[in-house]
Amino acid sequence: MDGGGVDGYGMKMVRNRKVVLRRYVTAGYPIVDDMEVVSSTVMPRVPLGTMAPAVMVKNIYLSCDPWMRGRMTKHDDATAEIAEDFVLGEAMVNFGVSKVVDSTHPVFAAGDLVWGLCGWEEYSLITQPETLHKINHPDLPLSYYTGVLGVTGLTAYAAFFEVGKPKKGETVFVSAASGAVGQIVGQLAKIAGCYVVGSAGSDEKVTLLKTKFGFHDAFNYKKEGNDLTGALRRCFPDGIDIYFDNVGGATLDAALVNMRRGGRVVVCGMISQYNLQEPEGVHNVIQILSKTIRVEGFAVFNHFGLYPMFEDEMARYLKEGKVTVLQDVVKGIEKASEALIGMFSGRNVGKLLVAVADE
Repeated sequence: MDGGGVDGYGMKMVRNRKVVLRRYVTAGYPIVDDMEVVSSTVMPRVPLGTMAPAVMVKNIYLSCDPWMRGRMTKHDDATAEIAEDFVLGEAMVNFGVSKVVDSTHPVFAAGDLVWGLCGWEEYSLITQPETLHKINHPDLPLSYYTGVLGVTGLTAYAAFFEVGKPKKGETVFVSAASGAVGQIVGQLAKIAGCYVVGSAGSDEKVTLLKTKFGFHDAFNYKKEGNDLTGALRRCFPDGIDIYFDNVGGATLDAALVNMRRGGRVVVCGMISQYNLQEPEGVHNVIQILSKTIRVEGFAVFNHFGLYPMFEDEMARYLKEGKVTVLQDVVKGIEKASEALIGMFSGRNVGKLLVAVADE
């Protein structure tokens, strides 16, 4: 960090670069110019006079996630959203891995490694330390806590087991299967004794699903034209028990036709819809009635109570080689905006994250 002078208490100030939203995105894909990196200075300690316990952290890794797109639009009905809209001119917020540099909270001390919600910036003052989690498996890569051991992994685990409720021998379809959540769901499905097929947007990703992540089968949805229903019938001649939906739109429509009676649809994401001016309709909803399909939306914030159990279980799978991870790491906070934009067009392979400081 560049020095930024000395404050009135003789403590050295440091530069703090942060990614801020310049304007709200009303419709369509965001562009890099919707964001900018601005510099300021910060004293790397909890400011004197802070009334409630707080934690100052130096951010090491920042996570890029599809849900950030929704926060880039100004919503009139904030109650309909999972999280609040980003504030123009302030650091965007998402999950990251950080090192505590100062704390007035009894649970956290300088030097602790943590993950949780932080600003998209080099230093963050966390005024709600209850959103932070200590890292209990530092023998595994710290970057895993932006993904497989963090909110991404918890999303896959809780959505699949708590909502999907898999049984051994069932069939599972995962869309956007090479993405951060999808790749984990597929591997958990195999551990649960299920037959799992994934869809992805390139032949390279399809190969990864079958060779690196161990999916039983996979297909490139872009090569299927308008016949996703036929592609799923080919992969699941006896139907789908669990559809783990990360995409929505036409893929959800096709999956409903191919569901088995009593099937479950876990609605975890709808990345095909986030940047549309007018959302696509779903036409095959009658299948929900005729096949008694359960369709349930998922929000990870309702399942953080599972985290301690999940962290230990997932760490064990990683150490035993039962779960494999693929990360797409972009270096430098100045590249964060470009990385986020690229995610919406599928440029990344695996979990996308930004490295902003050395471990």
